[in-house]
Amino acid sequence: MTQAIDRFNNVGACTLLHGWAQDIATLISEPVDIISASALLHEVYSYGGAYTGLHTMMRTFPKVLKPYGFFVYRDVYAVAAPSLHERAVQSYSTQSWLQFVRMFLPHYLHHGTHPYHHHDDEIVIRQDSRIVAATELNTRVCAVIDAPIGLFRETQRHYITLRDHVWRSGVLGFTPVLDGQLAGDWIDFRTGHKRVHFSFTDSDWMSATDRANIQAVSEPYGDHHVIDGDIFDAVTDVALNLFLTSAERDDQDCARIWGTWLEREGRETYAYLTADELLTAFAVNSVEAEARRSSVLMPVQQADVFSQARHYYNRFLTKRLPNPLTDAKQMILFQNIPVTDAEALQQALANIRHHCSKPNLARVHTAIHARG
Repeated sequence: MTQAIDRFNNVGACTLLHGWAQDIATLISEPVDIISASALLHEVYSYGGAYTGLHTMMRTFPKVLKPYGFFVYRDVYAVAAPSLHERAVQSYSTQSWLQFVRMFLPHYLHHGTHPYHHHDDEIVIRQDSRIVAATELNTRVCAVIDAPIGLFRETQRHYITLRDHVWRSGVLGFTPVLDGQLAGDWIDFRTGHKRVHFSFTDSDWMSATDRANIQAVSEPYGDHHVIDGDIFDAVTDVALNLFLTSAERDDQDCARIWGTWLEREGRETYAYLTADELLTAFAVNSVEAEARRSSVLMPVQQADVFSQARHYYNRFLTKRLPNPLTDAKQMILFQNIPVTDAEALQQALANIRHHCSKPNLARVHTAIHARG
């Protein structure tokens, strides 16, 4: 970030400020043209007051954006469903996933900021046709789980973040390259198939036999090794299951790494709003802002709302789960439209009609007319 600022200062002026996102109105002295937020709102939801924090922030944006300024939203795609509370059925048969569900779900539901408190949000887990608690899951028996679709979204994303966290720690005996040019060594980008570059670590956790087996299915590449991504995922799943089992048994190194991940990621909620709910919330809350000029945040062009599939993760999930949820990045370009600009408002309302339900469209129309 410092290097980027130095380069930019050759052609303009850039200042790095530190503060809480929800206090953005106190961080900038005058309205700006663009606010870009990558993976920000799920942090605000998880640690900044849940929905109240999100809505407060949405009501702040019209105060800190110039008329026709932009708010650039980029975060994890929720689900293609009317609501995160819509019930779905998933099955888990892989040991590492069952072990993860046993350890993660009770912690997340007890300690995390999440919306799954209604009686209809109960998680029903069955093994051998018998209802069992998450803490009593048998990792050698297929589990059929009936729960809100949003919870399955959380389980998928958190499994992936844990896997990447454990990879980075080096405890498994190898560390893949997750950033830079080597992280995108694609065999077939459209199917998410790639080569993984990795280095062995000095961890005592990997046996000499396991190390020899990985060397046998990989190739030297300069000062490290390269391996087919599908083979690497299979090796990782076995190693991750052993890691989780050791962490549950309070192995010192594994328990410490698991605890670090829980502290950093275990309470976060990635899927807090569907696309319908997100567009509605931004419009309704922004138009209610106490700004000098009434305005509303909405995407104007059809191309301003889209999602980008994460092919590598989707390939991994498809090979591990019978009916995985699509992993993607959701991107929306909101514009701060004055409520007096009838033409721009009509264009924006026509645009969100493709993404919002009729009841939510009615909420947006009512909110705008109440201020305009």
